[in-house]
Amino acid sequence: MDPVALTATHLASPPVPRLSGLSSGKVLFGIDVLSVLLLTMVAILLGTHGGFVSHIAEFALFPPANLLLLFAMGFYRRDAMQDAAHTMVRVPLVVGMGVVIAVLGTLIVDSVTAWPLPRPTIWSNMAVQAAMAEAGFIIAAGMSRIIFHFLVRRGVLHRHLLVIGAGARAWDLLHMLTSEGSQLNDEVVFLHDGALGELDPRLKDDERVRVIEGVSVLQAALMSDADQIVVAPDERRGMDLERLLACKKAGFPIVQYLAFVEKEVRRVDLKRMEMGWLLYSDGFHFNLIDRMLKRVFDLAVSALVLALAAPFLLMAILAIRLESPGSILYRQIRVTRDGQPFEILKLRTMRVDAEAGGAVWACKNDDRITAVGRCLRRSRIDELPQLLNILKGEMSFVGPRPERPEFVAQFNAIIPLYNERHMVKAGLTGWAQINYPYGASVDDARSKLSYDLYYVKNFSILFDFVILLQTLRVVLWPSGVR
Repeated sequence: MDPVALTATHLASPPVPRLSGLSSGKVLFGIDVLSVLLLTMVAILLGTHGGFVSHIAEFALFPPANLLLLFAMGFYRRDAMQDAAHTMVRVPLVVGMGVVIAVLGTLIVDSVTAWPLPRPTIWSNMAVQAAMAEAGFIIAAGMSRIIFHFLVRRGVLHRHLLVIGAGARAWDLLHMLTSEGSQLNDEVVFLHDGALGELDPRLKDDERVRVIEGVSVLQAALMSDADQIVVAPDERRGMDLERLLACKKAGFPIVQYLAFVEKEVRRVDLKRMEMGWLLYSDGFHFNLIDRMLKRVFDLAVSALVLALAAPFLLMAILAIRLESPGSILYRQIRVTRDGQPFEILKLRTMRVDAEAGGAVWACKNDDRITAVGRCLRRSRIDELPQLLNILKGEMSFVGPRPERPEFVAQFNAIIPLYNERHMVKAGLTGWAQINYPYGASVDDARSKLSYDLYYVKNFSILFDFVILLQTLRVVLWPSGVR
């Protein structure tokens, strides 16, 4: 078909407006913010008029605390948005934690402010404010999700992708989009051309997949109403760059496969990794200011967490001592930045003779773990002594988890780029830890490396803060702990 005719048809029947440039999680978060702001304003106006809200500064602490906790608990992740019923069961915990945070904030404000009201009146007002704020938040969250699913059904959040190529690389892309993608609803069209590689039989036999051929890239983009074109052929030597340039001039964003995967699933695709892309893309740069800010972040967060967790740490030490003889602390050599070895500190969770035969990976239902040790691992309390490693400068709060030298040598020999994870200090928590379940195999190490490389490549203090927040979800709902 003539491209001019296609363009005329495309303009004659404009598509449904779409928010294709935003991930589903960002859209839902934005709706939550607007809903909470709306109900908060209504509550403040009604409360002020009726004399219930005497201190707006106190009332305003509740909604931000709840929104922050929704993010920390993973309510905007793909799996949470897909299984809303299961996720909403956790809302009471979020609301309860939001009350605690807001009340603590109010106590701080109360301690430095001379209220004109008697103290019993202040506490009475705060109780009313807490009840109003939390009820309003639950209503706002429910409204947000109704609006969100309405937008999904109307196609406003549908993203139309045109993938150039229909081979194995294209199939991998489809698999990642449907399992890890930032959008819940992607409509993907594949453009097949024999010069770009063979058609993958899995795409050919899948009735849900639309593969077109015999048209130019611009025609295919117009036919599919593409929001973005992803270049993902198995064979790039047959690519017509002039036709791609015509698409770009027509207003269609074009992105290369590896860059799209990195942005979409927030990890590096090691299976299709190309050193040229890694070399010329942004990232892997750390200046002096970055390192100084990270060190300040480590010291501040570690000292705070150590102070808050001290009672739990003391109870864990007592439980280990009462359960079995042997040392309380477990010391082990691990590898940190630039491949430097250091002695990591953990609470002992196994029998004293657990590794008499040498280094062994933990496995499911490991009989070397004690009863107390199993509880400590599930709650992550056994990791708390590593805060001392952080204060000493051997580790960072956020970074790739440290491995033992024996395993590092093994992985370096069989996994390309494994040593690049040591560009930064090892961490107590990390991007791989909040996105990938516990693993104890070479394949697991390779999968976790894809997240570690993404972190190293895209390091920032803000990214560290995001990981720190989402670690709360892993601590409260541990999975795959061994």
